[in-house]
Amino acid sequence: TAAASTAAPTPPHRGRRCRRPRAPAAPAEAAAAAGPAGGGDAPAEEKDEFDVIFVAPGDNKIASIKEVRAITGLGLKEAKDLVEGAPKPLKEGATKDEAEEIKKKLEAAGAKVELK
Repeated sequence: TAAASTAAPTPPHRGRRCRRPRAPAAPAEAAAAAGPAGGGDAPAEEKDEFDVIFVAPGDNKIASIKEVRAITGLGLKEAKDLVEGAPKPLKEGATKDEAEEIKKKLEAAGAKVELK
């Protein structure tokens, strides 16, 4: 019994993890973890890559198909399918200047385009 009294007592959890759920963080801690509160009128970070989304061909579908072919290099059938299946992404990861140029060309052909 002398050896048993000198040994360290075993912890009540016997080496297993505690199964109690953690308490949720307080609202102040959650706000601090989310970052500084900038308010709604802080300027947003300017994007450097845009996705050009073809929304609708407009009145002149043939002109839209021609522009889509010129921009993407697709064949006639693929370009026609893209125009008729609108809204679809036309170009992803384009620079701002390139996206604006594509949008300008397609809008000149009568198509509706979005930049995201």
